[in-house]
Amino acid sequence: MRRPSQMMRLLLTSFFGVIVGFLMGITFPTLTLTKMNLPSTLFPSIDLAYIEDKYSDISRQRLFGSWSSTKGLKLKNDIPDPPYNYNDTKIWVPTNPRGAERLPPDIVTPESDFYLRRLWGDPNEDLTVKQRYLVTFTVGYDQRKNIDTVLKKFSDNFSIMLFHYDGRASEWEEFEWSKRAIHVSIRKQTKWWYAKRFLHPDIVAPYEYIFIWDEDLGVEHFDSEKYLAVVKKHGLEISQPGLEPYEGLTWEMTKKRDDTEVHKHAEERNGWCTDPNLPPCAAFVEIMAPVFSRKAWRCVWHMIQNDLIHGWGLDFAVRKCVQNAHEKIGVVDAQWIIHQGVPSLGNQGQPEQGKQPWEGVRERCRREWTMFQDRLDDAEKAYFEASAHTNASSRPHG
Repeated sequence: MRRPSQMMRLLLTSFFGVIVGFLMGITFPTLTLTKMNLPSTLFPSIDLAYIEDKYSDISRQRLFGSWSSTKGLKLKNDIPDPPYNYNDTKIWVPTNPRGAERLPPDIVTPESDFYLRRLWGDPNEDLTVKQRYLVTFTVGYDQRKNIDTVLKKFSDNFSIMLFHYDGRASEWEEFEWSKRAIHVSIRKQTKWWYAKRFLHPDIVAPYEYIFIWDEDLGVEHFDSEKYLAVVKKHGLEISQPGLEPYEGLTWEMTKKRDDTEVHKHAEERNGWCTDPNLPPCAAFVEIMAPVFSRKAWRCVWHMIQNDLIHGWGLDFAVRKCVQNAHEKIGVVDAQWIIHQGVPSLGNQGQPEQGKQPWEGVRERCRREWTMFQDRLDDAEKAYFEASAHTNASSRPHG
C-alpha cells in the first residue's frame, strides 16, 4: 500500500504534465515551422482550414507560407528572389525585333549560329575557335567520297553543314570531320529548299561568307582560303570559282580564263545580252557553286521563293541585291573547279507518263524559271506603279 505522500506526488506530477501539455497545444500554431525538425511529408496532412478556424488570430497565409518555405527550403536557398516584382515592370522598346518589344534590350539575342557547344562546363569556355565562314552541300550518300575530298580543301575556319536529300545522315560517321558538321536530313529536297528554311540571315550572321554548293564538284585546283583572299582583294559580294571548260558548259561568263585572276564580264552569243553590264554577260554567277557575302545573302535569302525549290532564274536576279553589281559580282579564275555532272538529285524524281525521273525534274526547273521571272516582273511593276501614284498624290495642286 502506497503512502499518502507518494500518492500526492503522483497526482501533482500528473496535473503538472496536463497543464504543460495544454499550454504547448494552444501555442503550437505560433511556432515557426521551419525551425522544427520534422519530415516535409508530414505537412500536407495538416488541415490549415481547421487551424485557421480554431485560431482566428493566425492567418492562413502565414501558415501556408511557413509550410511552403519548409518544403522548398533548398530551392529557395539556391534561387535568389528577384530585386523587383516582374508584374510591376513596364518595358516597351520599339527598336527591339518584332515581338520582343517587352524585353530589355540587353537580354535580346536576335541572331544565332551553328557553333557546337558542350553539355558541361562554363559556357564562356565552350568555343576555342569561332569559324568565320560557312560551307554547305546538298548531298546523297553515294557522293560521300567526293564530299570527303572536297572538304579537305576547306580549312578549320569553316563550319560545315550537310543537307541530306536521301535520309542517310547517320552513315557519314566514318569521316572525322562529320562529327563536327551540322547534318539536316529531309528526303528529296533541293539545296534552295534547305537554304530558305535553315540558312536564315540571322542564323548565319556570324559568317563572313556562305558557300552553297552542289555535291558533284571537283576541287583539285581549289583552295578555300586562297579563294577568299582573292574575293576580298577584288571586293566581290557574290562570286563563284571559274569552271574548267567542259562539254555542256552553258555560260561563257562562268568559264575559267587563263589570263586573269578574276573576270566580271564576258561576251555571249548574239542576242543573249541586251546590256553588257547585265546577265549573262555581267553581274552573273550560276547557282551551282555560288559564294555570298554576309550582306549579299541577307538580301538574296528574301528573294528565294518557298515553292520554287530549284532556284532556276535566281542567278539572273541576285544582281538586284548588290549595288554596282557588274563590279561586285565576278568569277575567280585563280581558283577553279570542275563540274562532274553526276546525276544525283535529278534521279530522285517520280516517273510519270512514260518520262524518266530526271525528265520530270528538268521540266519543273524550266517551269519554275518562268514563274520566278513573272513574279519578279509583277513585283517590280507593282512597286513602280505605286511609287508613281504616291508621287503624283504628294505634288501640290496649282
